[in-house]
Amino acid sequence: MSHSKPDTVSAVLARGRLGIPSVVFFVIAAAAPLTVVAGGATTGYAVTGVTGIPVSYLLVAAVLALFAVGYVAMSRRIVNAGAFYTYVTRGLGRPAGVGAAMVALLAYNAMQIGLYGGAGAVTAQFLNDRYAVDLTWWSCALAVWAVVAVLGVARIDLNGRVLAVVLVAECVVALTFDAIMVTHPADGTVSFDTLAPSHVFAAGIGAALVTAITGFVGFEGTVVFSEETKDPRRTIARATYIAVAVTGLLYGLSAWAMSVATGPDRIVAAARADGTDLIFNLVSPYLADSIVTVARVLFITSLFAALLSFHHTVARYLFALGRERVLPAVFGRTSRRTGAPKVGSLVQSGLAFAVLVGYAVAGADPIVHLFFWVTVTGGLGVLILMTVTSAAVIGFFARITHTEGLWRSLIAPGLATVALGGILTVTLREFATLLGVAPDSPLRWAFPAGYAAVALLGIGWALVLRTTNPEVYAAVGLGADRDTGPLRAPDTLRQSA
Repeated sequence: MSHSKPDTVSAVLARGRLGIPSVVFFVIAAAAPLTVVAGGATTGYAVTGVTGIPVSYLLVAAVLALFAVGYVAMSRRIVNAGAFYTYVTRGLGRPAGVGAAMVALLAYNAMQIGLYGGAGAVTAQFLNDRYAVDLTWWSCALAVWAVVAVLGVARIDLNGRVLAVVLVAECVVALTFDAIMVTHPADGTVSFDTLAPSHVFAAGIGAALVTAITGFVGFEGTVVFSEETKDPRRTIARATYIAVAVTGLLYGLSAWAMSVATGPDRIVAAARADGTDLIFNLVSPYLADSIVTVARVLFITSLFAALLSFHHTVARYLFALGRERVLPAVFGRTSRRTGAPKVGSLVQSGLAFAVLVGYAVAGADPIVHLFFWVTVTGGLGVLILMTVTSAAVIGFFARITHTEGLWRSLIAPGLATVALGGILTVTLREFATLLGVAPDSPLRWAFPAGYAAVALLGIGWALVLRTTNPEVYAAVGLGADRDTGPLRAPDTLRQSA
């Protein structure tokens, strides 16, 4: 009779396993660049009717770079897998922080689980079209789910290598397609009309910005992996800026290249006619069928890479909350063998499985009802978190003595708060359009109301902890240093409840 070791878990994530490249691969993979290029940019043109989609990507990248200034400044002082939760706690207080944690859990689960709808449907369609293999979307989704579930409890550096291969291939394909489209312009002339700055003031730019920002969701996840990096203070800063720059330039370039190939005046009509096939149709006359097929496979693996990255993000949020006893302590355990947050990973996989089975039984549309509705809602949650976190950065630096300077501690995060708040306002106002439902549909407010509900739930739970378990309440936001005390600086202790 065999006996398992009595101590198979730890309360510490695996240290020193990730360098700058690995973190960059994780967060850009979450953004799913080929999915955004082939699907997001095309959808942006089709849904909004705006030809300035390339400008909207570049403008959003600039806003997120502004957000990153304060975000990175805070990451140098706080190393915690709780990311948004920790930062909001340290800047705006514990109740607000726990409320943000609940929003983060809902948002990232929505992003992750919603992607299964797209992965399942696209994979099933590809297998049917290419090999005449008739499979249901949910069987393909469950096959992808099984791989993600296994990798979710594996060593984090192994996951980094898997994502590296997929991501590099995606970027090579996207850049190759861009080169072909630009060198084969419509009417023989390369036009820069869709890059004109005047598009910033054009009608409908609000909807274009909302569409664009969803393509960047995931870049902010650099901080989630901070405890597992070799040099957190240097790695996280560089990885964040690299992620914003690479995705912003790639999206802007690809959206412009498509308009060159169709002609600026025909890009909207072409996007509406061809949908996500547009980019493949534009390059197929100049490439062998085998290369286009490989590109379509990478479109599928792009979704897989995003699924894996968001899975890790959810697991680490659960770990951070369990370690601090905000959630049951079992979530704050990691595998001795792999260093992965085992319980959080398994729970996330279990939740995703239940949702997939539920959608399959209900016969719901995997693209509209799961992929589109749920991921758009997830993007809304991350936008809310970024806006609140920008304000939290100001609150954090206002409470401590520091040498960051006004730009990093006040001006940049202040401007980011205003800019992100503006995009959030437009998002909420045009949410019915984004979902593709009638203006009077209850869904236009039901999805956003879900975030208000879980935020209030988190705030209420924090207040309960303050009364019933002061020791746990006092440790909220301290992470791995809750016992050793390096983060119990005067600024933390002075923090208001």
